[in-house]
Amino acid sequence: MKVTQVVRRGGGTFRVSLRPVVIKGEKRYQGEMTDEGQTKVKNFDLEGARDGLEEMLAQTGPRELHLITAAGDLHVRVTKKGKALESRSGKMERVVDEQPAHDRVKKQPLTSFDSVALLKAIEIADADGRIKASMRGKYDQVNEFLKVIDAVVAEKPEKTLNIVDCGCGRAYLTLAVYFYLTNVRGFDVRVCGIDRKADVVATARKLAACLDVAEHVTFIEGDIADSDPSFEPDMVLSLHACDTATDEALARGIEWKCRYLLCVPCCQHELHKTLKEGGPMQAVLRHGILRERLADLLTDTFRATILRVLGFRVNVMEFVSAEATARNLLLKAEFCVKPGQQAAVSDYLELRDFWKVTPWLETRMARLMGKYLSRY
Repeated sequence: MKVTQVVRRGGGTFRVSLRPVVIKGEKRYQGEMTDEGQTKVKNFDLEGARDGLEEMLAQTGPRELHLITAAGDLHVRVTKKGKALESRSGKMERVVDEQPAHDRVKKQPLTSFDSVALLKAIEIADADGRIKASMRGKYDQVNEFLKVIDAVVAEKPEKTLNIVDCGCGRAYLTLAVYFYLTNVRGFDVRVCGIDRKADVVATARKLAACLDVAEHVTFIEGDIADSDPSFEPDMVLSLHACDTATDEALARGIEWKCRYLLCVPCCQHELHKTLKEGGPMQAVLRHGILRERLADLLTDTFRATILRVLGFRVNVMEFVSAEATARNLLLKAEFCVKPGQQAAVSDYLELRDFWKVTPWLETRMARLMGKYLSRY
């Protein structure tokens, strides 16, 4: 069942709807309000839903109401003069979903729960809930990142998770992670997004408030290096943080003693500037595009190897197709082995000495890295 009221005013449309959902095994009622392109969502108990429905029906002026039920549809149009024009569908026998929206499991993470309000709020979907063509790449990236997170937490016995999203931007991933893990996985989740841009953080906070999750999804305006969440993080995320911001996200995750680090690097310039000309790789370094791609590859190799030295099991994987984004490598790391193992240290030193460079992440983690590198 779903009831929707649409009011057209000042050239715009105000839409409010109410329908039952199941969240964490509990029946609730989800209200969705869209005004001037901004969507707000709030979940109610039975009493709150009843009050909201009475308030909706008490409105005056021209408007349209649409009631959808398993047995049929009712449409009422109220004219400027207050006349109600009613139309009904024929008798129907719709199949009733015993696990409405929030509990359905489909192929994509963002279709395994009722994500329409979320996707409209973050402007990945249009007013009708369809994915915008211009946002298809971002939609695919978030889905694939959620699949990686899902695999990581699949065997986690505790249903709690504290997550920091470094360089969160407009909070596409930040909010999607919260809704997916709470609605599908049943986790008790707290998420903190960090970004240095004041306007971006202000927008993200407004989105969290509109989606009624501001208590659990918070945002900090500031540099990753100087910002700390109000909780002890279990996981650090970073999706396309530029250049050394990815290294900073990894460094902070290590300093916070996180178990999981999931980072998708973006543009990488630091190592590109320090690669030395000459030697057997001169033929590669002579060409700008080859030098750039080599620097990207080496940067991520150094990151993965440093994480191995520091006690992480690391997997470098392609997390989304190149059609969605050219920056499609993901570093997945879990702290679960003894730091400073000889094989990892030897691999790192041989790679570093061959290229005669000092990666930014080693400099950033100099105290901890020095503890292990000095042994060999």
